[in-house]
Amino acid sequence: MDTERFDRRKFVKGVGAAGLVGLAGCTGGPESGGSDGEDTEASTTAADGEDTEASETEMSGSETTNIGMVYATGGLGDGSFNDQAQTGIQQAAEDFDLSFDESEPGSVSQFGTFQQQYAQSTDPDYDLVSCIGFLQADALSETAPDYPEQDFMIVDSVVDADNVRSYTFKEHEGSYLVGQLAGLLTSQSFSAGDSSTAGDSTNVGFVGGVESSLIAKFEAGFTAGVKAANDDIDVQTTYTGSFSDPSAGQEAALSMYSSGADIVYHAAGNTGTGVFQAARDEGRFAIGVDRDQSVTTDYQDVILASMVKRVDTAVYNAAESTVNGNFEAGTATSLGLAEDGVDIVYGTELGDQIPDDVSSEVQSSREGIVAGDISVPQDPDNV
Repeated sequence: MDTERFDRRKFVKGVGAAGLVGLAGCTGGPESGGSDGEDTEASTTAADGEDTEASETEMSGSETTNIGMVYATGGLGDGSFNDQAQTGIQQAAEDFDLSFDESEPGSVSQFGTFQQQYAQSTDPDYDLVSCIGFLQADALSETAPDYPEQDFMIVDSVVDADNVRSYTFKEHEGSYLVGQLAGLLTSQSFSAGDSSTAGDSTNVGFVGGVESSLIAKFEAGFTAGVKAANDDIDVQTTYTGSFSDPSAGQEAALSMYSSGADIVYHAAGNTGTGVFQAARDEGRFAIGVDRDQSVTTDYQDVILASMVKRVDTAVYNAAESTVNGNFEAGTATSLGLAEDGVDIVYGTELGDQIPDDVSSEVQSSREGIVAGDISVPQDPDNV
């Protein structure tokens, strides 16, 4: 393992420093250790944000619930998936006085290493290891059976193990709503801020990260929503192969805009930042994902809406049940529109400029999906 990538990070409450060499976490983005390989002192942060000295009692972690967070590739600071997960654990720390440590793997091959380090640690002894992202499933399927006394949770995949609780989302349902929004707006002349639709546009775009059955659900729902609005609208689709390459996202979106698309939706993590930049460069629009990206990024001027996915709720609920001693390992939970697990959120700057008839039609579809009157496909081949 490349130990120079990993250093110790902040805790919300003091935890033991021993056994944490190689673990990493942060409150705002990746940090790396010095090239000389020198160790760093573990810092502690009280729930109110003030740095404090950890007492011997705190350092023992005897009564404190400890949670280890293993984030998806792309890291914190993505304004999207990982940051949403971090919001959940931070809120849980405030509400339940628990402690957590965070790790940011640089590649898929490092997931198992971090999962195992948390499971092996005895100071502190982690009560739960939270694995964020579907790409962790293979590693967790191997790790979990080796540590039967360790509880794990995973977001975006189901791992069949007695000590793992799995949380998945009905991304296709929320994506249908933003797809319908895109289809309705691209079919008319619409302008807001410095951006506008082409008026005569016959296509919109979708940029995915790593091609997979999960991201295909975003694509399928989006395409179905577009077609529900206007069956004559085509959807350009590109997968960049990465969740952490803004340049690739920008290149993909620029190609779409130059080919006539005026609205592009991304499900690509930090790669999506490039989509927003392309929209600004071309005077077009974009749709965010996972969080309200008109709030978490500096692209309020081009983001029409975001398909929010409450990863924070999954992380928070898992932490709460761990604190309360009723963590349901060996189970799987799926969250959709009916469970407030996904939804459409309009942009802070552009949202109020979307015509009422458009937002009303999207709301009607939301109600139809919840009621079971509208069935949303999960596979693009079924659209």
